[in-house]
Amino acid sequence: MPSKLHFCIHGAGGLGSVFGAFLARAGHRVTLIGRRPHMEAIRANGLALDGVRDNFTQRDNIDAVTTPSEVEGDIDYYILLTKGKGTEQALADATVLVERTATALSLQNGVGKEGRLRETFGTGKVIAGSTMEGATLVGPGKVNNHSAVPISAYFGEIGGGESDRTRAIAEAFSAAGLDSRSVTNIDQVLWEKLVQVGGASSFSASTLGAIPELDFIPGISVREGAAHYVTISRELLGIYHAMGYRAQNFFAPLSRLREIESSTFEEAVDDMLTLAERLSKRHAVRTSMHEDLIAGRKMEVEELLRPLVDAAERLDVEAPTFLGVYRVLSTLNHYLPRGQQSGAA
Repeated sequence: MPSKLHFCIHGAGGLGSVFGAFLARAGHRVTLIGRRPHMEAIRANGLALDGVRDNFTQRDNIDAVTTPSEVEGDIDYYILLTKGKGTEQALADATVLVERTATALSLQNGVGKEGRLRETFGTGKVIAGSTMEGATLVGPGKVNNHSAVPISAYFGEIGGGESDRTRAIAEAFSAAGLDSRSVTNIDQVLWEKLVQVGGASSFSASTLGAIPELDFIPGISVREGAAHYVTISRELLGIYHAMGYRAQNFFAPLSRLREIESSTFEEAVDDMLTLAERLSKRHAVRTSMHEDLIAGRKMEVEELLRPLVDAAERLDVEAPTFLGVYRVLSTLNHYLPRGQQSGAA
């Protein structure tokens, strides 16, 4: 692996800024593309990061720009991290980078995003990636890495297999303090994360959205809420099983899919109640879909939930509770303003 890589992170809100700060501190060149106030603050004062992994301000090795046309030099890894609803515009803007980019990937939620990248960058340049880090942009130039898991990210070749480029990015992330893996089964990682995020997002937004102060943990601290979450998760696991997969808990300990999969219904509910009690003193745990709803922004219902609805229909899997939740959120989404399409994740 080259001692110094150039990472271009498109959609540098909370999560993209966290990755950028760690990679820059490790000596890599990082170009962040994000909204003007955040980028101007980074240029003026550096990127201030606090959170569960570390607290520092990164000033060296970071360029902060507002458009892809401002990015300078060849790019080893282009990482797309806008909100899913901003993907189309972001990739249209990124066409100016295609010739200078060696490898492109997305660390957004969802499945199918790699196909969009291939349409822009070409099939041979695209790999797949997945992460479960949690981060929030708390103000211009300031981000909070509020949650982390032992394995920060997974990378692999689309359709299966590893390569020098998937190993190189995993090694770079790991050396920067973000322990990561190059794997042969990245497609399974992507679908399992979608089951996990889709379950938590659909439960939280549909159940708790009327009371802005609530988040996922209070939601599962009530037995009926825990039972509702387990019901949704078991239906989504049914879809996952129909694909030929079994839960691996790639993002443990945040993932509890193996426990839900292997337990009775009542045991799984009790496990959620225990988890809620254990995490009750921690910061708010709120999905981005839930955040969008309480902020009055259009949610990523089609990007995150529709692939699971389609898979259930294609595989003839019954998922009545999840389908009902999808319909509720789709109805709410109809009345929410779209907002800023290219917003960072």
